[in-house]
Amino acid sequence: MKDIHDKNLSFFSPQPYFIGGFFFPQQLFQLVWLYRLYKLDPKKPGDRGELDQIVDYVPYYSLGNLCIATWMVFWNSERLDISNIFVIVNSLTQLYYLINKLPTMNTNSTSSILTHIVSKTFAGIGILDLLHNGSAAFAKDQPASTMVKALTGVGFGLASTMSDWIFGGCMVYDLVALAVGQSARDGGWAKLLGAYAVGSAAIVGAKNLARPPYNGPNSGYSKTATDEVQNRV
Repeated sequence: MKDIHDKNLSFFSPQPYFIGGFFFPQQLFQLVWLYRLYKLDPKKPGDRGELDQIVDYVPYYSLGNLCIATWMVFWNSERLDISNIFVIVNSLTQLYYLINKLPTMNTNSTSSILTHIVSKTFAGIGILDLLHNGSAAFAKDQPASTMVKALTGVGFGLASTMSDWIFGGCMVYDLVALAVGQSARDGGWAKLLGAYAVGSAAIVGAKNLARPPYNGPNSGYSKTATDEVQNRV
């Protein structure tokens, strides 16, 4: 896979080892999440609420993995135009779930925490995949234009203002991966990406320190009936 990457460099080509460095720990979280999906018993009242936190994401998770598997086939066949279709489907699917379906994290629920980690990291690396595959497929060997540089800063800046620690951390990681990857191609663009990474980290940190995104008086999380029953017990 790296040989295809090296033959199709563009202005959004990351350092490829950053992708592997991201997926290794992310897959460990996936394994724990899948284990809970298998192990929790819906017939047990204590397990039912935990399982509900996981089951809702299963269709989006399954579609995402199917897209990744299909993407790999076309990527290795150097049909980056076709592989890009599956990257788009996966990335938009994961972002849709984050924006429209994912409940606020309940830090008292292991399943809720794991679902947030798995879904947000899946979407976070999906942003990098979208930029990488798209530029490699349709802008091979091209430098970043002024428009690309401006839109990158605006896009990541806006995403950072709406991100919690998990997804925001992914945005920073994506920018660092791009900056390192571009350092051998375009030093000026690499430095700008590095500056974007610092800016993104500052925005994410300030936003989440000012308003904690999880449980708490300013988190937006409200107890469910299940939570209240468990607290009484």
